[in-house]
Amino acid sequence: MLLKEYRICMPLTVDEYKIGQLYMISKHSHEQSDRGEGVEVVQNEPFEDPHHGNGQFTEKRVYLNSKLPSWARAVVPKIFYVTEKAWNYYPYTITGKSCSFLPKFSIHIETKYEDNKGSNDSIFDNEAKDLEREVCFIDIACDEIPERYYKESEDPKHFKSEKTGRGQLREGWRDNHQPIMCSYKLVTVKFEVWGLQTRVEQFVHKVVRDILLIGHRQAFAWVDEWYDMTMDEVREFERATQEATNKKIGIFPPAISISSIPLLPSSVRSAPSSAPSTPLSTDAPEFLSVPKDRPRKKSAPETLTLPDPEKKATLNLPGMHPSDKPCRPKSE
Repeated sequence: MLLKEYRICMPLTVDEYKIGQLYMISKHSHEQSDRGEGVEVVQNEPFEDPHHGNGQFTEKRVYLNSKLPSWARAVVPKIFYVTEKAWNYYPYTITGKSCSFLPKFSIHIETKYEDNKGSNDSIFDNEAKDLEREVCFIDIACDEIPERYYKESEDPKHFKSEKTGRGQLREGWRDNHQPIMCSYKLVTVKFEVWGLQTRVEQFVHKVVRDILLIGHRQAFAWVDEWYDMTMDEVREFERATQEATNKKIGIFPPAISISSIPLLPSSVRSAPSSAPSTPLSTDAPEFLSVPKDRPRKKSAPETLTLPDPEKKATLNLPGMHPSDKPCRPKSE
């Protein structure tokens, strides 16, 4: 298990970002989906937790096969998806990701939002008490992203919001920008396979970090699209976009209903800013590279000759004289 805490600051308030994260997740999922690939929304409905209160439960299937690096496509089924379940009790969310054919692989993310610049060092003390973790700051303006995902219109160094006047963030912007909020994410990656665990978990964290960086850059760059929306309006946008996305990838389920009526306690599920976990690199990790000139082992002879049952009594076995007879139990 590898545990890291990511802190991503945004030039927004926590109340503003409540709308922004829902808009970003829906639009990002639709953009990243295509025929047979992308994010299918299976469930999206109100959810009530005895401790966290009212929230929203979402279950998605993230189809990834063609987006996987070549080394991964060689070992996974052709129809491959990650199941993602999220419980949103904003400003606290829980997200879990699992893979059916890799039962020992999982990602667990807990998120909290606060109006500060990432200065709360004890925000996860109750959740991760006594667990050692690395703290990683992500700067949406200055950290580099993979070149193929770069868009100048989504670059916070160049983008300036017409509705809020915020933007064109320069190095050190977190120290003096107002308003400012921070998305704190406690990410646990597990891959319990001896010999590969450490390297695979580190590789997955690299993918998660890139996704968090891209998603938060987009949430801010799209601020003029969602800034004036109400919660009802963003839920309607979410519903319409999810239906369009399901059709886009070739799945035609019944219309998705996003109700405002909480579920009864009897149907509550026990809970353990989510975005598709699509690997952003096509290069195989070094530890999974297979030597091309590896000699092939012969584990068995090319032909196998079975003894004739009729001649079993006359077999000459190593260490046995022809006159020796096999031992038989005495009859009672």
